[in-house]
Amino acid sequence: MIGAAAALTILSGCSAGAKNGSDSIGKIVLTDFADRKVSFSEAPSRIVSLGNGEVDIVYALGGAVVGRPEDNDGLLNEQVKDVPIVGSVHTVDLEKIASLGPDVVLGNYPINNNDVPLIEGMGSKIVLTEANSIEDIKKQIELFGKLLERETKAKELLAKLEDELGSLKSVRHEDGRRVLMVYGAPGTYLAALPSSLAGNLLETAGGLNMAAEFPRLQNYPHYAQLNTERVVEANPDVIMIMTHGNSEEVQEGFVREMEGNPAWNSLSAVREGRIHVLPAELFGTNPGTRVAEAVKLLTELLEP
Repeated sequence: MIGAAAALTILSGCSAGAKNGSDSIGKIVLTDFADRKVSFSEAPSRIVSLGNGEVDIVYALGGAVVGRPEDNDGLLNEQVKDVPIVGSVHTVDLEKIASLGPDVVLGNYPINNNDVPLIEGMGSKIVLTEANSIEDIKKQIELFGKLLERETKAKELLAKLEDELGSLKSVRHEDGRRVLMVYGAPGTYLAALPSSLAGNLLETAGGLNMAAEFPRLQNYPHYAQLNTERVVEANPDVIMIMTHGNSEEVQEGFVREMEGNPAWNSLSAVREGRIHVLPAELFGTNPGTRVAEAVKLLTELLEP
């Protein structure tokens, strides 16, 4: 139905690269998500982050960044509005990063594996993490707490997150609604699988992922091709649309896609208007410490 190759550079990337990391001699020694040992003589003060969620966590821990990605529709702290933009995990501006002289760059595993020797070649360290589940985000908070020597604050954030998620369990519905979570970029739409962060958030909120059995894409293993026949057969109760960019443009494109294919009109979610565009700051990126807020919203949208 739709070609995926051109659209979702924000979802995944190349996975070749370094695994050994930096030497393991230093005051602070981390093992990142790529199983690399990275050491620091002291907590880094000049931090560049390639992801929005990582920026959120750094500030929640009481730290700051000297370089950041584009804001994702309001996720980032107001304090970073004047911080230089250094691209993203997919479009790393090495020249800009070099000019900032960071002690550490926070990148994505596996997307930024190939950037490890380039970052280290300019005299900076790089720490790789990922966020494909709530557990991953918890591990990021713990790891960055150690990196910044703010471990007590990290424990406080984790305890708060556990309390927030725990309170949501009491409002989950026994009969989980059947949901299709669609990741959209202009002209391309993919279904989020349970292994994706969105899929994990949906499961935590008590929803049933209708794409669970869809075959994953080789290049984007947490997503599946949005096949009309498969979707009609699944007949989801609710359709939720996520996007990293212009949500209105993506929604309009998705509506046109449905209007151009009469099979979509057989879906109860379409006939009864149960199509929701999710906020980009919570679902178009890693929401960082706001992950419980994302689950809460899903819980509300799943109410019968």
